[in-house]
Amino acid sequence: MGYRARLFCVLMTVLCLYDVKPSYAQFTIKRSAPTERRVEPAVKPGMRVRGMVTDDQGKGVSGVVMTDGTEFTTTDEHGFYYLPADPVRSRMVWMSVPSAYEVGNVYGLADGFYARLDSTASQRHDFQLRRRADSSDRFVYLAVSDPQLQNEHDLGRFRNETVPDMAATLGGYPGHDAYAVMLGDEVFDRMDLFDAYIGAITSVGARCYHVMGNHDYNQQYPGMDNCTDTVHVYAEQDFESHFGPSYYSFNVGQVHVVTLKDIDYRGAKRYDERFTPQQLAWLRKDLSYVAPGSLVFINVHAPTSNQTEHSNTDNTAELMEIVRGYRVHIFAGHTHFYENRVVNDSIYEHNIGAACGAWWQGHVNRCGAPNGYLVVEVDGDQVSWRYKATGRPDDYLFRVYRPGTFLSQPDYLVVNVWDWDPAWKVCWYEDGQLRGPMEQFAAEDQDYISMVGQAHGYETRHLFRAQPSAGVHSVRIEATDRFGRTFSQTVKF
Repeated sequence: MGYRARLFCVLMTVLCLYDVKPSYAQFTIKRSAPTERRVEPAVKPGMRVRGMVTDDQGKGVSGVVMTDGTEFTTTDEHGFYYLPADPVRSRMVWMSVPSAYEVGNVYGLADGFYARLDSTASQRHDFQLRRRADSSDRFVYLAVSDPQLQNEHDLGRFRNETVPDMAATLGGYPGHDAYAVMLGDEVFDRMDLFDAYIGAITSVGARCYHVMGNHDYNQQYPGMDNCTDTVHVYAEQDFESHFGPSYYSFNVGQVHVVTLKDIDYRGAKRYDERFTPQQLAWLRKDLSYVAPGSLVFINVHAPTSNQTEHSNTDNTAELMEIVRGYRVHIFAGHTHFYENRVVNDSIYEHNIGAACGAWWQGHVNRCGAPNGYLVVEVDGDQVSWRYKATGRPDDYLFRVYRPGTFLSQPDYLVVNVWDWDPAWKVCWYEDGQLRGPMEQFAAEDQDYISMVGQAHGYETRHLFRAQPSAGVHSVRIEATDRFGRTFSQTVKF
């Protein structure tokens, strides 16, 4: 007797014992589908770290770029990766988030793209990605430099002025993915304020990434690249414990975004503005996964190419050689002044004004640019930007000084156009008649001098002047940016 016949007899016997009248349609024998065996990443000799990258459905994601801070690899067809992770130099592993995906946003911080390593010889770290809700190549990107919080006063101004302004700005971009990159000096040598700083940015409304500035290092120790005992202590530890790796990359739409350290820290506030050899080697490997000609955003703390004051990285030429062949925008802070630099046809540096201005002394930076941040709009491979002054309307892009108020230029009407670059046009009209372009000159901004009580000697080049005629009734200034947007102000006499 076959298996099915025997099973049928047993079932009928049971039913007879309990006087159950069967409906024979109930008895269909279902065959279970074979269980799919999940493949796990095997332990490999020489590979201290292994893991898997999955999507939000649990499926492995292939081709994800992974790094231990020195070496790189990509996930295989199962989503598996393997990295050697030197136990002395590698404190974390992290991924370069692919453009079709995103990671978590926890208390305003980008989260889930890195994992901390422990001291074990073999360890596993898995990552989960989720597909971007907006699959377009359009997004908004805020570049914010130097909140530089030193005390409760600074924290209060940042929390009550800067953060609500950023949130309001992002509210004007419904349906856009939003990112904010803080360009370093989140605090002013106050590691104990990192938690309060994070508490403040929770309401920004963007996924925030962080650059490490010279005031974000623990002064007691040298930086990792200058430290012999990175297993126990190094100057980046406090920063990393709050924000993750101090250099990394991710992708959004058609843009590859890179954050680098360009502060070579030796401890006790001693540092050089310089990319260490380790940083440049890492960048070269990172960009090897990016197609030449791609649009690349590079976030740093110290600028690379300023012309008005030397606070540039010492080895800028090495950076420029590595990024040659890409279309690059560099975003920097550190200086507390505003200077744009067209380095060449494919590289543009934005050394933006600080969120704290001149260290929260008032409302402007050293160059007279107001406290604020840069708003970058990206649509595919097209990039436009404008500087947003904190607490001011979106079209507040220059300040006008009436004759007699800019003390070093008593006979002139002076205009400070902080986001100026050579593609801007600044013209003036008297009583409706075009008088032509205003004259560009260099001087120390009067608003800054008045704010701090004395001149300090920094001369900005984004100043323009014109001498009104006697008896004129009005002067109108028109400033047109590189994108063809015109902004105007009129002074009545």
